Amino acid sequence: MPRASCKPRVTTRGIAPAPRFAGGACHRRAVKGVPRRIRICAIGAGGFDVALGYFIAAHPRRRNARQGEQGVGEVKLRAADVSLEYVNQRTGNRRLALDRVSLEVSSGEFVCIVGPSGCGKTTFLNCADGLLPITSGTLTLDGKQIVGPGRGRSMVFQHASLLPWRTVLGNIIYGLEIQGSRRSKAIEHAREFVELVGLAGFEDAYPYELSGGMQQRVNLARALATDPEVLLLDEPFAALDAQTREFMQLELLKIWRRTQKTALFITHQVSEAIYLADRVIVFSARPGSVKETVAIDLPRPRPLRLKRDSRFLRYEDAIWDLIEVEARKTSETAADEAPLLAAAE
Repeated sequence: MPRASCKPRVTTRGIAPAPRFAGGACHRRAVKGVPRRIRICAIGAGGFDVALGYFIAAHPRRRNARQGEQGVGEVKLRAADVSLEYVNQRTGNRRLALDRVSLEVSSGEFVCIVGPSGCGKTTFLNCADGLLPITSGTLTLDGKQIVGPGRGRSMVFQHASLLPWRTVLGNIIYGLEIQGSRRSKAIEHAREFVELVGLAGFEDAYPYELSGGMQQRVNLARALATDPEVLLLDEPFAALDAQTREFMQLELLKIWRRTQKTALFITHQVSEAIYLADRVIVFSARPGSVKETVAIDLPRPRPLRLKRDSRFLRYEDAIWDLIEVEARKTSETAADEAPLLAAAE
């Protein structure tokens, strides 16, 4: 077999799958010169199926159809060359937070964004929710420009931010009341989501009577009760202990499968992103832009023990390699900017 035919093709979507090999010299030639982060072996029914770069190029629609899982529909949320520039009101200096971010999230898809600290992940999510106006580019929901907060999106924040004077049920119906729903109808509707998030029997409990994990369940139920088209989640489990966080990830996937919502999830934890997502988008160092999109070709439903699977660990290594490069850039940028900031004081 000619050497060239053993190598993956570079396409506009990333690195296309290479042919299947049985191993041996052909495989060694194929991986020679290929960065370690794309030397991924996907384990199939017939044993090892070496597909160089497959984890980047796999298309989520084809993958879901093949697995018979929750389908992915048309594009729901689209960002095209989205940039956001901040102006320091004290010094007048301009700082670019987002730089021509382009990405798509399809209907029913679960997408996670990871990247180094301060790269603009939460900033982009706030733009998607309409909380921050973009400087240039287009950001659309179902083809319509996002110009402010709307019913089509609900945000789940890192901290539950529950109203302490309201019960579990009272907090869940809060968004419905703002939308103008009658209280009796809102309560009836909210009870479905109390069941959905596993809080039946705690309807009359107050936030101080709940654990951190239970408070985040209320937070999630409140967001779902308004029936959003897109669920935006900004590190919702970051404040939880490690064990509770693991179980909340499992519960979130169960809820997502039942509601079939489109989800865009921000996290610093790479393993969390791989476990939850159909695709993981890696942001570059500030100003944030899309560095790489990694398709997660793992079956659903996903038990927690999947995190110990060799395929899972290879994804984790590959994504960490991408983030590590960008994190170094962040450190270098901070060192370069320190004298300038001191001079501006």
